[in-house]
Amino acid sequence: MSKEIIQQFYSAFQKLDAEAMAKLYHPDVEFEDPAFGKLNGEHAANMWRMLCTNQKDKGMVIEFEVTSAASAHWEPIYTFSKTGRKVHNKIDTLMEFKDGLIIKHIDDFNLHSWAKQALGFQGALIGWTGFFKKKLQGQTNHLLKKFESTL
Repeated sequence: MSKEIIQQFYSAFQKLDAEAMAKLYHPDVEFEDPAFGKLNGEHAANMWRMLCTNQKDKGMVIEFEVTSAASAHWEPIYTFSKTGRKVHNKIDTLMEFKDGLIIKHIDDFNLHSWAKQALGFQGALIGWTGFFKKKLQGQTNHLLKKFESTL
């Protein structure tokens, strides 16, 4: 069952269908990744709503493979809106399930590699630092709060 849930989640993401993704999250879901840090409950679902809304009609491509009953590997290719630079991120996902829904979702990727692609030279210089990670998480969470205020 969990492999099917992972398949449904990323198939919905390929279609930028955030509502279908959100329906697969348990109300008490815990999400974590290098860009947003930790998000809980509706904030995690809203992150996907924001990302899907921001990518509508922008040509994002998402390839994925379910690698086990609790994991997947996915690769989004998209244009980073702040700089107009192409990004090809490589992400490993680990999930836990409760009541047939995703209760824990951890995405892991090389933040330095992402920063080099998204920000160019500046990202190459500072993308590996804790300072950069903290600043990025502050910016992404600010954007999430701003998005949530429109819901």
